[in-house]
Amino acid sequence: MDLDNFNWEEINKKLKESVRAMKSFWKSLPEQVKRLTVIVIVLIFALIFVRGLLVPADFGKYGHYRASAIDEIISQEINYAGHGICLECHDDIVEKKQSSYHKGVSCEVCHGPAAKHTESPDEVSLRAPRGRGYCPLCHEYLPSRPTGFPQIVSASHNPMKPCITCHNPHDPKPPQTPKECSACHAEIARTKSLSRHIYVPCVRCHEAPVDHKIKPREVLPSKPQTREFCGGCHGEDADSDKGIPRIDLAEHYEHYTCWQCHYPHLPEAP
Repeated sequence: MDLDNFNWEEINKKLKESVRAMKSFWKSLPEQVKRLTVIVIVLIFALIFVRGLLVPADFGKYGHYRASAIDEIISQEINYAGHGICLECHDDIVEKKQSSYHKGVSCEVCHGPAAKHTESPDEVSLRAPRGRGYCPLCHEYLPSRPTGFPQIVSASHNPMKPCITCHNPHDPKPPQTPKECSACHAEIARTKSLSRHIYVPCVRCHEAPVDHKIKPREVLPSKPQTREFCGGCHGEDADSDKGIPRIDLAEHYEHYTCWQCHYPHLPEAP
């Protein structure tokens, strides 16, 4: 490139004109736009500066993560062996557990990391929770847990007794079939106890086979499907006790099912 052939005076003139135009444009901007522009420029430079400080040099080399992360993970000590290896020595317990409610719970959830135990079983023993405080971590009553999930209130459920007194952790079915629905549906039972449906048996609305109490997730109870079911007690021509609220099914919000407006376990709630 021959720099001697450039018309430097013309280039200098155009640069000065561009600077004057930019100054004129900047002065014509509203004050709030000027302030916002300055803030944006500062943020951009700050982002570039922080990115240079915080983003590792090897980020993005093999994808959207640090390349050195692979070596760091490989260098970590192995603590968990996986529940599959337990079968090699404890086949009888694993077989029992596979047909129980705890079949999806890994052995190491209760017994802790087992890698060292599998390497030296005679020297390293695993813990076996014997106290009362461990099982309630999953089974203490908590409203957010799924309906039907076995829950207890530790203060009133066989207080002072370890859970293993009545339940085998590898096959934790109850020692006897629950007689009342409240054994599993405590929250619903508490709500229903405050409603006008307190004396309506659960089986009046739900057909619950006996096996539901033994295998609650495999055998489900039925639920009412039509308006006419509630009308059996609340319809104008229903053969039910006096004092029960009555409606005309043909006119009372005929396009809706009853439970779209009324919660069956507390029907007087708005």
